[in-house]
Amino acid sequence: MKVGFIALGLIGGSIAKNIRKKFPDAFITALNRSESTLHSALEDRVIDHGTCTVDDSFRDCDLIFLCAPVDTNIRFLKELKPYIGEDTILTDVGSVKNKIHEAVERELPDAVFMGGHPMAGSEKSGYLNSNDHLIENAYYIITPGKNAKDKHISKYEGFVRELKAIPLVMKPELHDRITAAISHVPHMIAYNLVRLVEKEDSPEQYMKAIAAGGFKDITRIASSDPTMWEQICLENPDNMLELMDKYIEIFKETRDLIAEKQGDKLHTIFEEAKNYRDSVQDVPLGPIKKSYVMHLDVEDEPGAIAIVATILSSHGISIKNIGIVHNRIYEEGALRIEFYDRESMALGIADLMEKGYKIFSRT
Repeated sequence: MKVGFIALGLIGGSIAKNIRKKFPDAFITALNRSESTLHSALEDRVIDHGTCTVDDSFRDCDLIFLCAPVDTNIRFLKELKPYIGEDTILTDVGSVKNKIHEAVERELPDAVFMGGHPMAGSEKSGYLNSNDHLIENAYYIITPGKNAKDKHISKYEGFVRELKAIPLVMKPELHDRITAAISHVPHMIAYNLVRLVEKEDSPEQYMKAIAAGGFKDITRIASSDPTMWEQICLENPDNMLELMDKYIEIFKETRDLIAEKQGDKLHTIFEEAKNYRDSVQDVPLGPIKKSYVMHLDVEDEPGAIAIVATILSSHGISIKNIGIVHNRIYEEGALRIEFYDRESMALGIADLMEKGYKIFSRT
């Protein structure tokens, strides 16, 4: 197997490491603008060849992964054209599909393109934070291009399964509508809810001071990279605008029911929403990353937080965030601890329970 990568960031690096683990004899070449990343990948023996420009190492690859931002990937299409063979499958890992499909059809009309979107990621970026199991057990959406035949789709689905991800095949238009509904519009809601509270806060900033778990949880994704979300808005505007308009209609319906004091109807829509939300499978992977938070009771005395932090650090458990909960309307426990992953939280709960702490965890 011969595989090429355009960019070795978190996703590209993780897929490359996964391929190296599953196919140790594969030849892997990678282009990256940072030479230090290429050196690291070569030292790790993840790649066999590193370059800062498209070169002959990309000729007749079985697979070429486009792992840079969409506009950057598009700029590389013309450069890759001389090196793409009849049996080469070109793919990407972006969260918006229509734009790259259109660009490939325009620039490489004869290429076999298989859009890809591994539903996995991390709040840490870059090759140094990549790992060989990032996409394992994650949905991997595949959007075949116009030249992709059944044999190509079957081959790529099998490859995705070899990487221990879960392939889902759909049209690029459907993918972009789905991600708009479950990821893109929710991010817009979160950003603007934060803006509302900021604009309506008192001079003393009481809203900011009192905001606790409920507000922080629903707006957590507003801490995402602004540059990335600017790009997504410009890449998937039609779906986002349509669904934002529908959200405004639904929101106005709720507003009108409140104004009319229609308690029974409000209760019905709240109950229906609760039931649907409770039916959503609790999995750690998806377009919106899961948070791993627990609360525990501690005495309000000097050194209490330090003791908890010491217990966790002594077992090699990294803490993403820790702080006292002052507003406990929606919270249990006085101390809120956020971890980087499910395993760290499970170990943290076990260690602290062993020390006699009362733990509250929620999804």
